[in-house]
Amino acid sequence: MLTQLYIENIAVIEKARIEFSAGFNVLTGETGAGKSIVIDSINAVLGERTSRELIRTGANHALVSAVFQLKDGSAVKKLEESGYSVEEDGTLILQREISSDGKSSCRINARPATVSVLKGIGSMLINIHGQHESYGLLSPELHIAYLDSMGLPETLLKRYREAFHSMQNMKASLESSKMDQSQKARQIDLLTYQINELESADLHPGEQEDLNRQKNLYRNSERVAQAISQAKTALSGDEETPGAVSAVSDAADALNTAENYLPELHGLAERLQAISYDLEDCSDEMRNFSSLLEYDPSELDEIEARLDLIYRLGLKYGGSVDEMLGYLKKCRQELNAIQLSDETAERFRKEYQKYRLQAESLAAELSEWRAGAADLFTQKVKEELCFLNMPNVLFEIRREQVPMNETGCDRIEFYLSTNAGEPAKPIAKVASGGELSRIMLAIKTVLAGRDDIGTLIFDEVDTGVSGSAAQKVGLKLREVSGNRQVICVTHLAQIAALADTHFLIHKQIRDQRTFTQVDRLDREGRRQELARIMGGEKITPLMLQNAEEMLRMAQNDSSGA
Repeated sequence: MLTQLYIENIAVIEKARIEFSAGFNVLTGETGAGKSIVIDSINAVLGERTSRELIRTGANHALVSAVFQLKDGSAVKKLEESGYSVEEDGTLILQREISSDGKSSCRINARPATVSVLKGIGSMLINIHGQHESYGLLSPELHIAYLDSMGLPETLLKRYREAFHSMQNMKASLESSKMDQSQKARQIDLLTYQINELESADLHPGEQEDLNRQKNLYRNSERVAQAISQAKTALSGDEETPGAVSAVSDAADALNTAENYLPELHGLAERLQAISYDLEDCSDEMRNFSSLLEYDPSELDEIEARLDLIYRLGLKYGGSVDEMLGYLKKCRQELNAIQLSDETAERFRKEYQKYRLQAESLAAELSEWRAGAADLFTQKVKEELCFLNMPNVLFEIRREQVPMNETGCDRIEFYLSTNAGEPAKPIAKVASGGELSRIMLAIKTVLAGRDDIGTLIFDEVDTGVSGSAAQKVGLKLREVSGNRQVICVTHLAQIAALADTHFLIHKQIRDQRTFTQVDRLDREGRRQELARIMGGEKITPLMLQNAEEMLRMAQNDSSGA
C-alpha cells in the first residue's frame, strides 16, 4: 500500500507530507483547495505524462516522492524484471523530480530509472479511477477490456494475437504475390523478348573496348605500316644504306680486333655484339606485327556493325556491355519469379490458411471464455448496483460476432435499464452522470479481487450522487477497503464520515502567496469538516450535532450495509 506521499513545489503546494493508512482514506476540501493537485502528484510519481507547468511559480523544480509497503506480488516481480528490488522490510520508494527546463529524473529506491520503467511499475501499485473513466463507459469499444479483466488467461490472448498477426502478414504476402493474368502475360512477353534479344547478341565483358581498339587499328593501318617499315629500314638498312644492326655489328667487330692490343675493350665489344643481336630480334618481330595489319575490308564492316548493335542495345538496356549483362541477369530473375509466382502464391495461401484456422480456433476459445465470464460479470454487477440504490436496474452484456481483430471476434457492449419495465439500451443512451459513477464503482468492486494492486484511488466517484445513494457508495468504498487500501477524493459528508482516515486540504495566504496544506484530522477536526461539507461556511450547533451523529453511526456500522 501507499504509506507516504511527499509533495514539493507542485502548483500551490510548497511542501506537504501525507501519511496514509491502511483501509479507507478520504480527502476533502473546498473547490479549488488543491485536491486535484494531490492526484496529479500521484500520477507524476507513477510515471504518467506531466508538464513543467505543474512547478510552483518561482521554483526551479518540483519533487514528488511516494513510499510503498509491498508484499510478494506482480509489482515485486516487475521490479525484479526491471533490475530493481524492494528493501528487506518491503519498503519501496519512488521519486520523480521535474525541472523548469522540462526535464525530469526518476529514482527507484534511490537508483536512477527511466519514466517508462517507473510507469510500468506504477501501474501495478495503484489504480486511479477518475471522473473521465466513468465517461469511458460511454465508449462501447472499451467494454471488452472490463469483461476480460474478469481473469482472461493472458497466454490465450497472447497465442491468439500471434496467430492473428501471422495470418495478417501471410495475407499481405499473398496479395502482393498475386498478379492480374493479362498483366502477367504482358510482363512475360516483354521479359522474354528482352532476354532473347540480349542473349542473341552474345555479349562478352570487355568486348566493346576490344572492338574499338581493333577498329582504330584497321582505320590507321597504313600509318602503322609505314611506321613499321621505317623502323625496319632503320634497323636492317636498304640497298643504299646499311641499317643499325649492321653498323653495331661492325662496331663490335672493330673492337674485337682492337682488344688484341687493348684487352680492356673486351667487355664493351661483347655488349655491342649483344645489342646487335637484340636489334636483329626487334627487326624479326616487326615482321610479325606487319602480318596483323593484313585484313579483309569486310572485317572492318563486321566490326562497325557489331559496335552499332552494341550501341543500339545500350540505348535500351544500359550504356555499357557490363550494364547490359546486369540487366539480362535481372530480367532472367524477374521472369523466373513470375513463372514461379503461382508456386509462391500457393505457399503463401497454405500458410495463410494455417494461421487463419489457428486464429479462428483461438478466437472461438476467447468467445467461449467471454460467454461464461459475461454471465458471472452481469450477475455480480447487478448485485453491486442493487446495493448502490439502483434496485430496479437491468444490466446486460451483449455480444456480437465481428470480423477478427486484435481482441478476437467479439464486440462487447453494456446495456442498461434503470426503470422497471423499460428495455435495456446502450449505456451511452440512458445513464446519467450519477449512474455512470455508481456503475463504474460496481464494476471496480467486482474486479477488485482479480488483481493484486494494493491501492485504489477514486477521484470524486460520487459525482452526481446524493442522499441514500451517497451513503451506499461510501459503504461500498469502505467494504472494498477491507482487503486493499482505498483513497477517495470526495465532496460528500456521507462518504467522508465512513473513512478510517480523513485528510483536509485547505488554502492559506501568507505574504500575499497562496499555500495549500494537507492536515490529518482528529475526531473534532472531522466533526467540523463534516459540518462544513453539509452546511457551508457558517457552521451551526445543529450541523455539528448531525456531523457527530454521522461519525457515531459510521463507527457502529463498520461492516457496511
